[in-house]
This record gives sequence, C-alpha cells and structure tokens, in this order.
Amino acid sequence: MPPTPTLAGIRAKVVSHTPAAPARITPDDALLLWREASDADLRALASHVRARYHPPDACTYLIMRIVNYTNICVAQCDYCAFYRLPGQPDGYVLTQPQVFAKLDELLTLGGDLAAFNGGFNPHLPLDYYCDLFRAIRTRYGDTLEFYALTIAEFMYLADHANLTFSAAAQRFRDAGVRWITGGGSEILTEDFRRRHSKFKYTVAQYFEAQAAIVAAGLRTTATMVVGFDETIEERIEHLERTRAFQDQTQGLASFLCWTFKPYFTQIGGIEISTDEYLRHLALSRIYLDNIPRIRTSVLTQNERALEGLLYGADDFDLPIEDEVTQTAGATISLNFDRILSVARDLGFTPTYRHVAQPALAHT
Repeated sequence: MPPTPTLAGIRAKVVSHTPAAPARITPDDALLLWREASDADLRALASHVRARYHPPDACTYLIMRIVNYTNICVAQCDYCAFYRLPGQPDGYVLTQPQVFAKLDELLTLGGDLAAFNGGFNPHLPLDYYCDLFRAIRTRYGDTLEFYALTIAEFMYLADHANLTFSAAAQRFRDAGVRWITGGGSEILTEDFRRRHSKFKYTVAQYFEAQAAIVAAGLRTTATMVVGFDETIEERIEHLERTRAFQDQTQGLASFLCWTFKPYFTQIGGIEISTDEYLRHLALSRIYLDNIPRIRTSVLTQNERALEGLLYGADDFDLPIEDEVTQTAGATISLNFDRILSVARDLGFTPTYRHVAQPALAHT
C-alpha cells in the first residue's frame, strides 16, 4: 500500500526530480496539493518545475486571432453560446475572401498566428477545409502560421468523409496544414462528456485521433477548460491522461488552460475566480512535468492572466478575436502595450514568439 502523501513529501519529490531520476507526483499527491497547499506553496513548486524549461524572468507571447469560419454546429454542447443549428437564420459560413480579410488585419496588427474553430457543420465537405487551408498556405507562405482545426473538428470531418484518422491527417498535411490543436477537450473524462456533449466523441477516440495526427508528422497541443461542474478528481484525471499521452508520443508542444464563460449558455452558472484559475494553472505545471510550455489565458482572464507567470506559466496569447468566448462573455483588449507592461511589472521580460516556421519535410 503506497504511503499517505504529505506536503513535505510532495515538495521533496518535486525538488529532487531530474531527467535521470524522475520523481513524479501522483493523482493522490495532486489532490492533497489542491486541498491543503497554500498559494505560496503552489507558486513555489510550479516555479521550480517551470525553471527546468525556462529562465525564471523570461516569458513569451504571440498576437493571434481565432477565426470562427462558421457558427453552424450539431454537437449541441450545453456550455456553448455560439453555435446555431442548421437552418437557423443567423447561421453563417465565411468565404475565402472573408477569411483573408481577417488574416490581413491580423498581420497589420503585428500577429502571425491564426486558429480556426467552427464546430460540426454537416453542410461543409472536407474539400471546403482543404481548399481553404491550401489557399492560405499559397497566399501567405511562411509569413503566417495557422492552427487548422481542433481535434474535435478533425474527428468529425474524418468520420463524415469515411476516412481513418490517419488518412484524414495526411489529407490535411497535403493541403499545407502543420498544426491541429487540442481544442474540444474541455474536461477529458467520459462522465463529463456524457453530461455535456451529446454528440462529441469519447475520450479514447479523442486520444486515438490525436495520436494519428502526431504520427502523420503534424504538430498539436493540449488544452483544458475548467469551471463547469467538474470535480477536482475529474480535473486531475484530465491531467493524468494528458501526461500519459505525452509520455507515449512526445507530440504536445504546449498546454493551455482557460476558464468556462457561462453567460448566455444553456448550462449557465457562475464563473470561477481568477484565484482558483491560478491555483489550477500551478497544479497543471507541477503535474505536467513532460510538457515544456504552459500557457496562461489572457482571453478569459484579461490582465490578471499575467499573474499566471508566477504560477508556472511561461507563455500567453494577445488575442484580437474569438467569437466563441466573446459570445459567452469574454472581453478583448487591443491595448497590447498595457498588457505587456503588466508582465514587466511582475518581473518578467516578454519576448514575441513567432510560430511561423519552414515547411515540414515529407515523410
């Protein structure tokens, strides 16, 4: 029977960890940290893990835009205020010129990363996406990078095109796609998905799809959304599954956590506090010892997100648009200088991180 965890024992485990002699916290350790560790304890441990990958006073950021190419979706998640069902009068699909206009504005504002997110639109064939992404790569080359889809959208498109995940990943790679992000994960437990996402895929299917994406030579990320009705045990299960996937694939470039915005959603509720978010961010940094980059969410926490740098994060977005979270209550500021000054006042030196990269070699 394993010994009962103590804060002193957990602290010793985290501090003694080396690549040659890894010492990892367990789910029971994480539960004790959440329930008994002070904010100062969590900050110190998270900062210790952060320092394995990054200088203590350094952080990076990027300017990006989430392009919601359609709001028509049949997933019917009860925590989404953005989607419209097919046939509703205010549904839309963006044309290529409309997408280009958004990307041109992003470049004008100094950004070089776009992410695409639109849900499960049954009227859009796979060719809509491949043609769009191929056109973006042709038009912008390496001056702009894009996160083509979320894992959830990728799974839906593969399913509706009667393709295996591997074949679908290759189709997107051939269209110029380099990244498919970990979006659509929310909380990766089967119980959570049964409670809130009628038509989303299982956790096992999610990781099967993400493994196929990594195997195809595409890059991907891990994401998490907290503040629904999930338990702390479910949050820890999500972290454990994510860490195990990274052990198996080494395919996750970063981990981003943000908070559920409940306004105008079917599920409703009260948004969790930034203090709780910061504690969870620290717990994530401590637990995910094999993911180099932990990102804090300016989109959902505004300027207080920069405090996440004290809780183990090392990177953040400066977003200019995301209709999904804005519809549910998120607010966006384009005063980038003021936001960056918050990071400096906290003792960090922010450096812009360019995501654009040379084309992947064919394998």
